[in-house]
Amino acid sequence: MSRPEIGKSVKTGEFTTNYLEVGEQHGGIPLLFVHGSGPGVSAYANWRLILPLVEDTAHAYAMDMIGFGYSDKPTGDEVNYGRELWTQQIIDFMDALGLDKVNLVGNSFGGSLGLSVALNYPERVNKLIMMGPMGVEDQIPFGLNEVWGYKGTKEHMAELIDLFTYNKDFASEELIETRHSASLEPGFHEAFSTMFPEPRQKSFDDLAFPDEKIKTVKQKTLIVHGREDHVIPVRNSYRLINLIEDAELHVFGGCGHWTQIEKSEEFANLVKNFVAEDVE
Repeated sequence: MSRPEIGKSVKTGEFTTNYLEVGEQHGGIPLLFVHGSGPGVSAYANWRLILPLVEDTAHAYAMDMIGFGYSDKPTGDEVNYGRELWTQQIIDFMDALGLDKVNLVGNSFGGSLGLSVALNYPERVNKLIMMGPMGVEDQIPFGLNEVWGYKGTKEHMAELIDLFTYNKDFASEELIETRHSASLEPGFHEAFSTMFPEPRQKSFDDLAFPDEKIKTVKQKTLIVHGREDHVIPVRNSYRLINLIEDAELHVFGGCGHWTQIEKSEEFANLVKNFVAEDVE
């Protein structure tokens, strides 16, 4: 049985990271994709439609963050889940693969991690692309609180996928079954349930930055958001566009939180055009 979600693996600090890699023949600055934080998520689940569309343009990597997908899922005293852990994992991943600098693409939670790398290791990020991003200080949105409070049932997964999508054609029974099954993989629910404990505002705050800090981002930044996003509201991106000096914002009408799925070709084209000059 083929398992396209399981790619290559590399040691990143104390843990092993699963990742996908496409477009190896290209030079220039590679793309690094970081997924969101929904239950059953993986690099493959988030980026499976995008990677084939960008591989003719750039060397691209998509990594499973610690606790997600097919990377290590530590629990208990061996791990302290949070922005610091995941930011360090991205740097360890880049170091392990010899990537001096990347164009970093982050979805939602991954957008906050991209912002974290850009702020803490500015020399490692050439351009920053954030899609439906977290990262600004606020009250935790209702939709995200629901996602992080995943109950482990197929019924709740169906409710969450309905929350993620605007076009309900994408909320298929197959997708619900696939994501629910992924959330039942060994170790996933144990890790996920310890990752964002109640009150979840604390985890949201950990992934947010003060406005004055965000204003120091120097990288050219592309922000993409779905207008009907009920997980991370579009107001987040309106704040980011007003804080980051060299930024542009693209809002898709008729689109929920999963821009990369509901508007996959359009999103891929935005990314390719944004990084076109960085490819040899």
